[in-house]
Amino acid sequence: MCGICGLIHFDSQPVEERVLNAMNRWLRHRGPDGAGSFIAGGVGLAMRRLKIIDIAGSDQPLRNEDGAIQLVFNGEIYNFHELRHELAARGHRFHSNGDGETIAHLYEELGVDAVARLRGMFALALWDGRGKKLLLARDRLGQKPLYYYQDSRRFVFASEIKALLAHPTVPRISRFLSDDPAALRDYLSFGYIPAPDTAFAGIKMLMPGMSLEVDLAGAVQSRRYWSPPRQATPAAHARAADYIENLRAQLDEAVKLRLVSDVPLGAFLSGGLDSSLIAALMRRHSNADIKTFSIGFAGDASFDESPYAEAVARRLGTQHQSFRVEPMSLDLLPQLVWQHDQPFADSSAIPTFLVSQMTRQQVTVALTGDGGDELFAGYERFYAAQLLQRLSIIPKPIWRGLSRLLARLPEGTAYYDRARRRRRFARAASLPLRVAYFDLVRVFSADLLEEIAPAPSATDPSLAAWIDARQAHPVVALLEANLRSYLPDDLLIKADRCSMAASLEARAPFLDHQLAEYAAGIPFNLKLRRGQSKHILKEAARGLLPDAIIDRKKHGFGIPLGAWLRRDIRPVRELLLSQRARERGLLRMPAVEQLVAQHEHGQRDNNRQLWALLTLEEWHRQFVDSALDSVYPSRSLHINGEKVSPRSATGKEISDRNSESDDFNSPP
Repeated sequence: MCGICGLIHFDSQPVEERVLNAMNRWLRHRGPDGAGSFIAGGVGLAMRRLKIIDIAGSDQPLRNEDGAIQLVFNGEIYNFHELRHELAARGHRFHSNGDGETIAHLYEELGVDAVARLRGMFALALWDGRGKKLLLARDRLGQKPLYYYQDSRRFVFASEIKALLAHPTVPRISRFLSDDPAALRDYLSFGYIPAPDTAFAGIKMLMPGMSLEVDLAGAVQSRRYWSPPRQATPAAHARAADYIENLRAQLDEAVKLRLVSDVPLGAFLSGGLDSSLIAALMRRHSNADIKTFSIGFAGDASFDESPYAEAVARRLGTQHQSFRVEPMSLDLLPQLVWQHDQPFADSSAIPTFLVSQMTRQQVTVALTGDGGDELFAGYERFYAAQLLQRLSIIPKPIWRGLSRLLARLPEGTAYYDRARRRRRFARAASLPLRVAYFDLVRVFSADLLEEIAPAPSATDPSLAAWIDARQAHPVVALLEANLRSYLPDDLLIKADRCSMAASLEARAPFLDHQLAEYAAGIPFNLKLRRGQSKHILKEAARGLLPDAIIDRKKHGFGIPLGAWLRRDIRPVRELLLSQRARERGLLRMPAVEQLVAQHEHGQRDNNRQLWALLTLEEWHRQFVDSALDSVYPSRSLHINGEKVSPRSATGKEISDRNSESDDFNSPP
């Protein structure tokens, strides 16, 4: 696992080593074990390495036999043994035992088509010295990130935006403060910046399954080498028994491929179906002790899944470590914004960040359950959409009236708060299905968006861009849209930034593209069956896990942020209602004041909306108002009952004080 960066000049000016090194330094948390670079005239590549496979070799840049091809890449290629055997039979000579060199030789054989042969997670940059062009590519589902900036004189790329901003000519301009009314409304609705756009004007993200070729004349050619597969619609006579054996085989292979490592590995274990199933399959393929990790939070028992994780660990016989964090408010806000480079409204980044930091004390690689909900319709919102479809015979005015009635009820902060969930469902039921689905998942509702960020010239954000018009089944179309939008732009961004902040490699077997293609062919009514989500996956897990784990109610990976903010609203007021925030002029401050007051007094659980605004304001302070630096909070938090400074919570001494190492999360 690595961080990569580089640039190509169109005006024949040589790349300055000091500029390339400055960019690369901002990626050292992604690769604390080494650095490398390549400069040839107007082309420069650089990388930071986290050593996972072939520790003694495989230093990047990697090259072919004559050095005409130079490669830096971030990720893992799981079928490299197979590819290496093919290439060796064709006469290619290898200088390392790792996976990356395979890409360079494969490019010699196939050119840009080589990318389609790779099975894994990756973002790569390859300089073709013969063809005088740069190839960039990103994996199919978007597990590894790649950003770029282009003007008339240069093309600059990097794994993270902060490395781009280290280049002296890359502008740091907020799209929210420029003439782009859609930017703010998109962020407040989705809770993230939909790719390929970013929060910065002029900086783009390479889309999953895409490649770019850039030549010295400045021509840029994009190409899609893979698209998410069409999802099968319901089939009346479909039987789970016809798919279970193949599904188990696909899952088993995906896990086995991801156990190749020359460093210690373990697994995140939340106690839910997906992570528990991955841990169970790891157990089948390993005679060594398996280490599993979970995290729990004080302040609201409805968010604590650690007892379920511990039960699974006992059943599987893993070496399990459970961490517990005491109530905290905004302690990690600056660090999380720094790691994400953009405003990011998903507060589950907090537990993901913390469990990654803690896991890194004992292992360098962790398998995760990410992707199971996307492949097998695991989210409750898919069942809600199906239920809304069935209840569409009830007139919309009745639902609107019920929504207004439920709006009078106070909302608690528990995970399954009934008042909040019923009000949200009733409001969604008053809308057309596709609009209703977006209403269920969006952070700021359409009405609230108009109150806080009115923009007469902008249309209301929607999922339209991600919905395939050819898909006749409306709920299946929503599952496909989720795979194209929420998965790469939220879930995988969070997983990458939080794990790499700890120099931890996270591997997600569910996101194996061959498994994804197989899962897409399973009829939808075997995924969502009679109100039961992930039905086919649950049946495949029988015998591997206790039925109590398989059949328990869906529980997302979250924290009691609502309770924490209600307990101490003062830091929220200090940031969102400050003179600095008012002078920024982004939001209607009376609406912000109302959000804060409603949450504080128990009228509404506005934790999602408040967190979105907090990350937006903190992002502007770090990345727009000031120079490139990281601002750390001064308050303390409690982990496993021990008081820890937030600065140390970004390093490796959270749970193991006996091991000292550099903090690779702070800027150079």
